[in-house]
Order: sequence, then C-alpha cells, then structure tokens
Amino acid sequence: MIMKYGQFSLFWKSIIINIIIILMKNFWALAIFSTLSSSIIGSIAQSAGTGCCTQFKICGQTFAYCATGCQIQCTSAGEPPQSSSEGDMNITTLISRNLFDQMLKHRNDDNCPGKGFYTYDSFIAAVKSFNDFASTGDINTRKREIAAFLAQTSHETTGGWISAPDGPYAWGYCYIQEQSETLAYCDESASKWPWAPGKKYFGRGPIQITYNFNYGLAGQAIGIDLLKNPDLVATDAIVSFKTALWFWMTPVSSNRSCHDVMTAANTADGMVAGYGGTTKIINGGTECGKGGAAAAQESRIGFYKRYCDLLKVGYGNNLEC
Repeated sequence: MIMKYGQFSLFWKSIIINIIIILMKNFWALAIFSTLSSSIIGSIAQSAGTGCCTQFKICGQTFAYCATGCQIQCTSAGEPPQSSSEGDMNITTLISRNLFDQMLKHRNDDNCPGKGFYTYDSFIAAVKSFNDFASTGDINTRKREIAAFLAQTSHETTGGWISAPDGPYAWGYCYIQEQSETLAYCDESASKWPWAPGKKYFGRGPIQITYNFNYGLAGQAIGIDLLKNPDLVATDAIVSFKTALWFWMTPVSSNRSCHDVMTAANTADGMVAGYGGTTKIINGGTECGKGGAAAAQESRIGFYKRYCDLLKVGYGNNLEC
C-alpha cells in the first residue's frame, strides 16, 4: 500500500512522538535511579564509618578508592585513611609539615642567616637514613625523642632572646654555622682524620658539629668526604641534618647515645634516662653538675618543654643533668 504524503507525515510524527516519550521516561528513571543509588551508597558508607567511594560507587579504604574521582567520604589530598596503630607510625605521622613550622616558627625570619635552609623535606629525607630515630618505643617515647632532638639542635642554632616575639624558644634553627669562623678546630692527635689544607672544622649544621675527627666520622657514616668538603654541612640541608642525626644516634664514650637515653630506662651502670641525659652527652662537662640548671641548660629545657607541648606529650623525667 502506498501512503499519501499527509498519511506518511502523520505516521512518522507518531513514531517520533512515541520515541520521545520512551526516552523521557527512561531519562527520569535513570535520574531517579542515580539519585537513589548515590543516597543509598552514601548512607551505607556513612553508617560503616570508614571508606572512600569512587565515581563508580565502589567503596574501600585503599588509595585506589580515595584518589582522584572519589565522591563520598574522601580523605584530604586524595590520601587513604591512616592507621592509628603505633607500629604503622612514621616520622611524617608524628610531625607534620605544619607542626614542624610551628616548632621552628621563626627560622625563616629575615634576621636569621639560615633563612630558607632548614626545610621540612630535608629533615624528613635525612631521617630516612636513620631507621631507629623516632621509631623506638611507644608513641609518647617517639614524640619525646623528636622534641629532644629539635630542642637540643634549636639551642645550638638559636637566634632568640628573652623578649623575642613569641618568646626565645620560637627561634631555633636561625643559624647555620658558628658566627666566628676564625678557629680551625683541627686536632693533630686524630691522625686517622687528617684535615684538608685550608679547611676549617668550626661548628656547622643543627648540632654545630666541630673538629676534624667528628667531620671525618660523620662523613664516613653518611658516605661523604666531609674532611675535604666541610662546607657541605652548611650548604646542603640534607647533609646538614644527617650530621646532626649521626651524632644523636651514635654512642659516645659512655657507650650511650642521645637516642639511647631518650628511649631506654635507667641502667645499672649509671645511665640516667631522660632529656637531661642528652645534655650530659652534648655538653655535660660545661653545663652539668653545677648545682642547678645553668643558663644554657635552662635554654635547652625551655625549647624541649615548648616542643613537647606542641607534640602533646609529657616531658618525662630527669630534665636536668
């Protein structure tokens, strides 16, 4: 049968209208389904209390679920939820970039010669070479060790004064090297570590490492010849932090390190655990046993207390040496 033009036009109009009606029904059904499914998945995820849900409405706790494309319960910066288990704690969990900046608040002040040198990333990179640092004991022990290390090194590099903005203990890490560069600090008896011609081994870096034998030992430990290039401690922030961490982790004549006295209990051979023990190792001959905390020791303790407060951990025992 051959349809006339009018009949033909009416026939196709009817077909087109029916198709539009079907599409509209499906569109609204799809929209309703999408809304309901999102609502249901959101409720399930929220009732579970954990988990990130992807754009495909699949939920889980690993990075694959929480990365770009996450729609529900997404953690910040697309990172997966971190475990609260003490065994999983690493240095960046214990001290964040923001907390590091709070602790060393004025290190980048215009009046500090070390402005821009001591960075959080350099600190973290250096710590990775010393696996036992801030990873021994429970979470409070680990936090106290971080506070102790940064406090002792802040005292050595401080640019603060009594009436300084935010107090004298907010000015750690202001200096990179000893203000007087006249002394060479060369010990001729340390023949194993002969000094290089024209080089001086005055205090540099967070712990203000001095003398040719200390530069030699530190360099040997971190794999760099610091006898020939001691200036690296003042020009490479990672190397600088590594020398301080080397000193912190390495036992001295008492066969105890700063790390040991911050992470162990008192011992039968007379080692006193606690922050005061680290002062004894660093500068005990000058500051300890003076019938009360000397001015330098008070400064060390002041930094330590401030940092413990920021880390939300108790001070522990034996603050004085």
